[in-house]
Amino acid sequence: MHSTLLSAVTVALAVAQLCGAQTYTSCNPTEKTCPPDKALGTTITVDFRKGASSQFNLAEGTTLTYDPTNGAVFTINEETDAPTITSNWYIFFGRVDIVLRAAPGQGIVSSFVMESDDLDEIDLEWLGGDTTQVETNYFGKGNTTTYDRATYVSVASPQDEFHTYTVDWTAQAINWYVDGNLIRTLEYSAANGGSNYPQTPMQVKMGNWVGGCSTCPEGTVQWAGGLANFADAPFLMYVQQITIQDYSTGGTEYVYTDLTGSWQSIAKEGGSSDSSSGSSSFASSGSSASSGSSTTASGSATTASTASSSVTSASSFSSVTTVPVASGPGLGAGAVTAPVSSNTSVTSASITAATTTGTPTGTTTGTTTGAAAPSKATGNTGAALEVGSSYGMAVFGLVLGYLVI
Repeated sequence: MHSTLLSAVTVALAVAQLCGAQTYTSCNPTEKTCPPDKALGTTITVDFRKGASSQFNLAEGTTLTYDPTNGAVFTINEETDAPTITSNWYIFFGRVDIVLRAAPGQGIVSSFVMESDDLDEIDLEWLGGDTTQVETNYFGKGNTTTYDRATYVSVASPQDEFHTYTVDWTAQAINWYVDGNLIRTLEYSAANGGSNYPQTPMQVKMGNWVGGCSTCPEGTVQWAGGLANFADAPFLMYVQQITIQDYSTGGTEYVYTDLTGSWQSIAKEGGSSDSSSGSSSFASSGSSASSGSSTTASGSATTASTASSSVTSASSFSSVTTVPVASGPGLGAGAVTAPVSSNTSVTSASITAATTTGTPTGTTTGTTTGAAAPSKATGNTGAALEVGSSYGMAVFGLVLGYLVI
């Protein structure tokens, strides 16, 4: 999806130029202080075959019907229709499995989108006239300087058959799956130094829209496969079921603590520390642990304040600047920066192996700083990410922004 902040002028022109729309954010936390994001903080499954769900909000103008076999029905009868729903919570790294059947029809686009307030984005899209493929895409901070991010992957009859599509998103990589088969991996290290890697709390959005509308830019119409023929309407997209797992469990809110838009700047408020699903908790106060406690390094690993042997006093390791982090399902072996000279309450232990890795033994007390990455995948080394996208997703974005307003 083509993502950028809508201006008031753009919104005013939305009806007349529907296909020129962009994705909308009501407050961009990389530009100013914004309200906290409500956290899902757990795992839920929504079965739309049983009817509507309070977990999602309908965009203005959206009316869905619910079928006991096919689930939620997103219907397009005319080119201004764009039925869209958005979760009323955010996840901060996580996994989403959606059972979906795309809408048929030249110029019709079915979309699944994960998007943050600062316009990080992960997409799956289906073109109604393409009966053999699904498109994967992503954005970082709304960067649309290039349009080469998208990939097209074979899938059997997406408009005629239900398939399970999965996005597994961690601090290290994004993996896309179809029916359990991996179709794409995007590593943090492949994305413009990491600056364009989606890494901030995201909402889940689903919608059906017209890319081949009469007022759309020529490039959008070509990408969508041509102008839609409404003699063939209605165009129906179905969602049977969706399961969402928030890897940062137990919190109630996510807070941007600065304007960087990095995952390290996100604080989880409320709840308790949790390391389920191989992810590690991060400090409730932001990027540092609270006084007198230590940050959990990963999953089942020991805490960052543990050491390999003992010494007589805190002063004997006042120059140590790193503490070993044990390997675990959430993080690889490494070190968390921790100025232990401030640990004046330590009465035993010596960090003689402070720069080594592995599982430490023995404990110290005091304050450590630095938070572990809330991630399910192994490894926690930052890198970069690729940049690119499909121009055509601009349409669904504007529809979302216009309807939200």
